[in-house]
Amino acid sequence: MSLPADLKYTSEHEWVAVDGDVARIGITDYAADKLGDVVFVDLPKVGTAAAVGRVVGEIESTKSVGELYAPVDGEVVEVNDALSDDPSLVNSDPYGAGWMIAVRFSELPALLTADEYAALTAE
Repeated sequence: MSLPADLKYTSEHEWVAVDGDVARIGITDYAADKLGDVVFVDLPKVGTAAAVGRVVGEIESTKSVGELYAPVDGEVVEVNDALSDDPSLVNSDPYGAGWMIAVRFSELPALLTADEYAALTAE
């Protein structure tokens, strides 16, 4: 399982890359693997309000439908439109081209480190 050390993580299997007051968000390699082949991603529109723990999207795979939870409070400022044409990017490059949304936040909540997330998924 790939787990970049420079990212933050949630117990709901999202990763968060912070750049100033914007958090780029996707699902982890672990989550993508558990979902199986992703065939459709439903993401919010730019301008949508996001609240910690609230569902902001859905990820449909050949096995099931998963939900994308917001790890930060804020406003969606960017959506990865490439996923509508090629949702398999979530599986092939979850930490790169498979990112999902970017949210402008005012305060970053406590998130897991890579080591803490690795311990969580090892259980």
